[in-house]
Amino acid sequence: MEYTLTRSKRKTIAIHIHGGIVDVRAPLNMSKREVNRFVLSKEKWIADKLAQSIYRVNARDWFALDYGDSVVLRGKQVIITAQLTDSVWYDDDHFYIPAGLSPDQIKHSCIEIYQTIADGILKEKTIYFAEKMSVEPSVIRINSAKSRWGSCSAKKSINYSWRLIMADDDVIDYVIVHELAHLLEMNHSKKFWDIVKNVLPDYKDRRVRLKELQSRLGLEKWD
Repeated sequence: MEYTLTRSKRKTIAIHIHGGIVDVRAPLNMSKREVNRFVLSKEKWIADKLAQSIYRVNARDWFALDYGDSVVLRGKQVIITAQLTDSVWYDDDHFYIPAGLSPDQIKHSCIEIYQTIADGILKEKTIYFAEKMSVEPSVIRINSAKSRWGSCSAKKSINYSWRLIMADDDVIDYVIVHELAHLLEMNHSKKFWDIVKNVLPDYKDRRVRLKELQSRLGLEKWD
């Protein structure tokens, strides 16, 4: 079985699979024979995970949007609808975009709408919860982060990925409260989670739903 091998000052050996590649990370003093023996002992697990990884890569490569397809906005399905103008706009049930666009252009028109909605809704919700939690972020920004839903800097800057607007409102609220809680505790200690729980007692359920959305988006190429 082919794999890449990375050695470091770590104490244990581990296998990471991403993008259809098997990456083995081993201690500096572990022999190649020991590494091979470990990899062979995990052969079935690696094969299963590798198949899943390749499926995700292929699904992302095949991801395309067309008129009449549905996309998710705040947890609800909306329909991509062609219109005979050059502008893009939306309502509660549709994303209206110019007719005659290629799949890639349709996707980027949808992203444009998502970014517009995210800029309004996420900032509005952040201001609401900031007042409720008696905190004050220095700035609120919307970005195109792929691997993080939100972040909070030491300078009290709150950032969100526009992709968060795909989640339903309960899940969006969880991410917002999570980031605002970092203005009080810049860690994930028990005190931090107590702050989150005080605002959202069911935050654990919301976090599970966020992970479900993350798994779905792992099969979609939104860039």
